[in-house]
Amino acid sequence: MKKAIVITGILAFGMATSCSDEDLNKVNPNGVTFETYFNNEAELTAGVNAVYALIQSNSLVSREWFFTHDLRGDEMASGGGQLETPRNQLLIGVHDPANGLTNSIWRGWYRTIHRANVIIEKGPTVANMPTATRDRLVGEARFLRAWAYYELGVFFGGVPIYKEFVKSVEGSAPRSTQKEVFDLVIADLKAAEPALPASYNANNQGRATKAAAQTLLARTYLQLGDYNSAKTELQKVVSSGLYKLVDNYLDLTNEEGEFNSESIFEIVYAPSGGAYNWGGDSDGSAVQEETVRTQEYSAVGWRNVIPSNKILNAYERVSKGDAKNDPRYDMSYWKEGDKFNNGASTMTADRVQGNSSVVDGVTQKVSWRKYSVLYKVDNGFVTSGINMRIMRYADVLLMLAECENELGNSAAAISLMNQVRARKSVDMPPYPTKNYPCSNQSEVFDAVVHERMIELAAEQIRNFDIIRWRKNKKQKTEPISYFIANKHELLPIPQSEIDNNPKIELKDQNPGY
Repeated sequence: MKKAIVITGILAFGMATSCSDEDLNKVNPNGVTFETYFNNEAELTAGVNAVYALIQSNSLVSREWFFTHDLRGDEMASGGGQLETPRNQLLIGVHDPANGLTNSIWRGWYRTIHRANVIIEKGPTVANMPTATRDRLVGEARFLRAWAYYELGVFFGGVPIYKEFVKSVEGSAPRSTQKEVFDLVIADLKAAEPALPASYNANNQGRATKAAAQTLLARTYLQLGDYNSAKTELQKVVSSGLYKLVDNYLDLTNEEGEFNSESIFEIVYAPSGGAYNWGGDSDGSAVQEETVRTQEYSAVGWRNVIPSNKILNAYERVSKGDAKNDPRYDMSYWKEGDKFNNGASTMTADRVQGNSSVVDGVTQKVSWRKYSVLYKVDNGFVTSGINMRIMRYADVLLMLAECENELGNSAAAISLMNQVRARKSVDMPPYPTKNYPCSNQSEVFDAVVHERMIELAAEQIRNFDIIRWRKNKKQKTEPISYFIANKHELLPIPQSEIDNNPKIELKDQNPGY
């Protein structure tokens, strides 16, 4: 199979120097510079691909991005003593401004912004190409910049805003407010949406689409508590008719189900014989990125994090008085006795290192199955080419359900949730149920929270859900056990940014750090 845009490539601007002081001030006339590059469609396309490549790398979606999201929620527990200190700090809430993960995603998203700004600034001046193609490429860069600022804004609050390619150290920016960051996200997405296509051909799958911009715009409005605006964007995705739920829940996080009818936006990976780039942000034609997700989380593998007892016991079960055991439990986790490796291997306790879980009163070893390549191999100590699904249609339906409920349309919310539960491989009884009666707006919200937690488990959604529900005063109880008010709402601004940015001082640090 495979695979759309295998997004590797690097955007570099070089200067050659000689030994004399005079020559040090000269630019190589044959070198690539900001002023001389981007003269045609191929160069602009290469520049956009370089933005995707940065997002695809170790410092972001391939590793540190999913770790930061997952460790900041309540879905994860430590797999054992092998969990590295910076990760464990996030998991238990003792992280500080020097934390390696927070520094990595800060650096990764700002490098993304830096590359996107080059395209946004230079792209409109490229004349030797079709206007629609040029506008689409600039639209992709705006979408990717918006995603970067969305992530930074939710994680860190107000951050420095750069709308242009920075050409000197004097270009450092002070912190903006979180609202100003979200305003830029909204403006970028509104500019990108009309330029982006509804879909791509097989050679370009993985690029940002119109629905991806609409979905990210809805997520941003939800962070702001603007349910009317979020509903408008989500209805655009639904009314397009391009997306539908897939029958098999397993196809949402395996390799064979990539770019299916439920997928709105994916980050592309490809099998490359273990050619994983542990170096962080570097990329180039010599490295065809895989993802380390399966090695980090799999039952047979490092198993650095495991599902928390909280999420394992949140699934509907007959033993709890529910009408049916939720099939998504078996499709989300590896358990002792499970068959894997195309049915040729059995999961036994001696194959699984680390900590155990307690599920329905039974102690056993349970591990994440989502994005695990064990379903077709007997080796979890490998990287894989499974795409990371960033946005999918079930999330759209559940966000829309939340909007409808908040706007007083609880019946519509229940209907939307029941669409997700009616997936052929899931087929859960519709709401209302015994444990989720849905007789008023508050109870419908409880069902929305439950359905999102179960349907989207370990898909880098839960953390930002908790943040926005807390911010918008929707939570009935605080789900994070270590949470300290006026501290853990946001991550600390990295110490390296305070040290190196002359416009940011210690007094500008987030509360509690």
